[in-house]
Amino acid sequence: MKKLLTGRTVTTLALLTAVVSTSAFGSMLVANAETPAATAASKGKAAIQAKAVPSPRLLTPTNHTLLMIDHQPQMAFGTSSINIQELRNNVTGLAKAAKAFNVPTVLTTVAAKSFSGPIFPEIQAVFPDQEPIDRTTMDAWEDQRVVDKVNSYGNKKLVVSGLWTEVCDLSAVLSAIDQGYEVYIVTDTSGGVSKEAHDMAIQRMIQAGAAPITWEQYLLELQRDWARSETYKATTDIAKEHGGAYGLGIIYSQAMFGGNEGH
Repeated sequence: MKKLLTGRTVTTLALLTAVVSTSAFGSMLVANAETPAATAASKGKAAIQAKAVPSPRLLTPTNHTLLMIDHQPQMAFGTSSINIQELRNNVTGLAKAAKAFNVPTVLTTVAAKSFSGPIFPEIQAVFPDQEPIDRTTMDAWEDQRVVDKVNSYGNKKLVVSGLWTEVCDLSAVLSAIDQGYEVYIVTDTSGGVSKEAHDMAIQRMIQAGAAPITWEQYLLELQRDWARSETYKATTDIAKEHGGAYGLGIIYSQAMFGGNEGH
């Protein structure tokens, strides 16, 4: 009986010891568990405290000016890096986006009456009361009237689109960057005499600090929240008319089940 009791006692003590040891180990784990911030601090890293605010690098309707350079027939004739029908569609979408969000827009042409012809009628239709600044210089930034107009709006960011990419866009973009502007180049509303000419010019602008964007990205970056009801219809209308498959998707969703991204 004594031996049996002793055996039970030993077994009980062993179980108790195991429980205590496990509890102690668990407590040690809890004590040593660290929050992500504490873990980062222990490794010599600064804890990230992110906030739900947009990047200052993003475009807004009020922080930039749009400069549209030499979208003219003669310049389009020599463009082969993009299909001209697609180019005209994209340029019109860009112009309409700027107009819908009241973005200050500067239009400029080169030798409109003597060589290159008038600005694309689609652009002029969006800005019917605005006469493009006609130049003789290939570099729009070498015409003081253009620079004065851009400066007059007081925006540090400048969005550029034009023909040709490797001449008119490139020279204006490099010049504006060197004078303190943050420049964004719209790649699919610009075009060069060849794909290589366009691509190399885009690379050169990026190396100088320009940010490449596309026209549809521009439109949606300005909207950015479908709850912004004052520009919701204009944004979706532009997408439906010029946004290809995306626009067709909007048409389908609205027709089939009253789709509305703004809830």
